[in-house]
Amino acid sequence: METKIFDTTLRDGEQTPGVSLTLDQKLRIASKLDEMGVNIIEAGSAITSKGERDGIKKIVSEDLKAEICSFARAVKGDVDAALECGVISVHLVVPTSDLHIEHKLNKTREEVKKTAMEAIEYATDHGLIVEFSAEDATRSDYDFLKQILSEGIDMGAKRICACDTVGMLTPERSYKFYKGLTELGVPVSVHFHNDFGLAVANTLSGLRAGASQAHVTVNGIGERAGNASLEEVVISLSSLYNIKTDINFKMLYEMSKTVARTTGIYLQPNKAIVGENAFAHESGIHADGVIKNAKTYEPITPELVGHRRRFVMGKHVGSHIIRKRIKEMGLKVDDVRFEQIFKRIKALGDMGKCVTDVDLQAIAEDALDVLAEKPVELEELTIVSGNKVTPTASVKINVEGMEKIEAGVGVGPVDAAIVAIRKSVKDIADIQLEEYHVDAITGGTDALIDVVVKLKNGDNIVSSRSTQPDIIMASVEAVLGGVNKIVSDKMINESENKE
Repeated sequence: METKIFDTTLRDGEQTPGVSLTLDQKLRIASKLDEMGVNIIEAGSAITSKGERDGIKKIVSEDLKAEICSFARAVKGDVDAALECGVISVHLVVPTSDLHIEHKLNKTREEVKKTAMEAIEYATDHGLIVEFSAEDATRSDYDFLKQILSEGIDMGAKRICACDTVGMLTPERSYKFYKGLTELGVPVSVHFHNDFGLAVANTLSGLRAGASQAHVTVNGIGERAGNASLEEVVISLSSLYNIKTDINFKMLYEMSKTVARTTGIYLQPNKAIVGENAFAHESGIHADGVIKNAKTYEPITPELVGHRRRFVMGKHVGSHIIRKRIKEMGLKVDDVRFEQIFKRIKALGDMGKCVTDVDLQAIAEDALDVLAEKPVELEELTIVSGNKVTPTASVKINVEGMEKIEAGVGVGPVDAAIVAIRKSVKDIADIQLEEYHVDAITGGTDALIDVVVKLKNGDNIVSSRSTQPDIIMASVEAVLGGVNKIVSDKMINESENKE
């Protein structure tokens, strides 16, 4: 059994509020959909505008393998617009619920039926394949629905579709609903909206009932709560029902990212199949299981859909995961350094921060630069800064067992803190800040900050770094790290001279 995929990202998906695609953007998405194996691409609604027609024409001119389709109402002008674009088929839609017929169209059932039959006949007479679709079908009188679809078939429609326009069906009702329509003798399409979060479940149920084609959009984008998600439908069909499609699964993640970037509609991290967290593991037990055998906590492999596995380190992470990732980075840390790294990650997790591989590398490299013994240690730091307030810092520092308290002012809170530290250690090291460099390791306002400083004391120049979620603390830790290197070097030299 094989299911065909009718993708309406460029029509129903583009009806997502705030989305308006250019000709080039439509062509890029259509080309990738075709490469991925979509059977039918609904390229737009030709009657909408000249720009829309130009976009559809451009897609048609690319001679793609997929059948290129245009949405059309049961209006001669819509069909003519589709013909002008050179599409192979039309998705010809008429409302069939009394709610739509009476309140939207202000017509009778017979008037709607007559208009639909005329449009189908006109389209087929001009060589178009017609997929005859009932809007708001799931709130229609079922006998009338079957009657109008049957007459549409008699007029030449090659496929029929019943749309759950406002997502009202449940999986149980979907099965019975579409089972009845398969009795009409032509291929049946399912078309679900996600108002109750059931679009994918209902799609699978309708296909199990005998429908042979699914209307979907990439990432499930569409009006209101969106449509059935292409990636969720095709992977569920394959993995849970052993039903084949022509989709190249390895392109699903790439396709998802392309549509997200192009439309500006980005995914929630926990989106099934293609979300950034779909194959991310933090819990120590889960991550350990995945390392030993991925099937323990992954129903499918990330490679199947072109995704990747990630281990995110937070407060639930186990030490074995951190050791493994550090080893894979080519870094060697002893037990003391490892304990520093482990505690830092746990502390960041308690602050609500998850540590990525990039963060981990910076933390590990930072730990490798930390001296086992620290002649100079920070005990307290207070910063005062704000609008029309001179940035001021006060520090309490333990210098070789003695407490030193100093204050400093600067052009900003970081500068003020460094001034205060320099004053507090002046008796043992006259440090000069030669270089100061700061990077946000990953994106976001909660990114870890990596600060690298170069300090000079006489002829001795040292570099030091610190990685913290706070730029002030990262800067202070980096400077103190450099001071400790200078003091330690000085103590070593003095010891050697005595000998």
